[in-house]
Amino acid sequence: MSLNTNYTKIITDEDFMETAQHGSNSYPFCFYNENLSFFDFNCIDWHWHTELEFVYIESGTVTVWVGEKQFDLTEGNGIFINSKVLHRFYSPSDAHIPNFVFMPSFIAADDSFIYQKYVLPIISSALSFQIFHKEILWQAKALSVMREIITAQESISSKELMTASRLQNLWLVLFENIDIPYPEEHKDHSSASQARLQLMMQFIHLNYSQDISLEDIARHVMVSKSTALNLFRKYLHTTPVNYLINYRLKQAARLLSKTEKKIHTISCETGFHNVDYFCRLFKKHYHLTPTEYRKYRT
Repeated sequence: MSLNTNYTKIITDEDFMETAQHGSNSYPFCFYNENLSFFDFNCIDWHWHTELEFVYIESGTVTVWVGEKQFDLTEGNGIFINSKVLHRFYSPSDAHIPNFVFMPSFIAADDSFIYQKYVLPIISSALSFQIFHKEILWQAKALSVMREIITAQESISSKELMTASRLQNLWLVLFENIDIPYPEEHKDHSSASQARLQLMMQFIHLNYSQDISLEDIARHVMVSKSTALNLFRKYLHTTPVNYLINYRLKQAARLLSKTEKKIHTISCETGFHNVDYFCRLFKKHYHLTPTEYRKYRT
């Protein structure tokens, strides 16, 4: 049995903020010519960043989660994801998704009139994302400009200037064709909900090796068990207990690949006090036994 062990992973902090810097202070733009098959389990897992992001589906079908929304994007379509929005990508097979991320100030300086009039209204709005379908005229135009930006990355001498000019064009298409939502009450509620969710996730990350329950997780942010369930289902499409179990398994996988600790020890250190139960869950999640996983990932 052969496995590709050179997987790419998104690295985040405990609040799911991506830790990698995209671009530089002098050129806050970065292009990624990615294929989901090169990621662990064909998945770019939950993360968010302050940068804006545009993703083009060059081939394959991609399941996208943005906040509480889930949908499929097919070849030739794309998506814009706003700043500080949780998102995730998955494909059951190869999916080529060239994408670019950039700071809002790359469009215009944040103390400029252009930024205040054309950039800030979108990034401070309740707009989480915008899908681009090739069958809709203005969205097809946006997709065409996205492809121009992608192609510009192949230029040797002038790609930075080409990228900047086309990105302003892309932003103009977006700005002129969307209805910018301003439901402030809903936005504040959503921000508070996501803050509670992130605090509960942080509590799990810090205490996963202990015997913690749904009640413990909910009590940490002073909400009811039903509210905790609803927040996890809405934003992460899972339950707090399932999230806890999956996080324990992820930490166990890390220990298997990075240490020589015995499986029984790893089971106990990650909150599984029955090694047989741990092994069954691990195989169900990773489709490999702990021993097989250690063999192929080290």
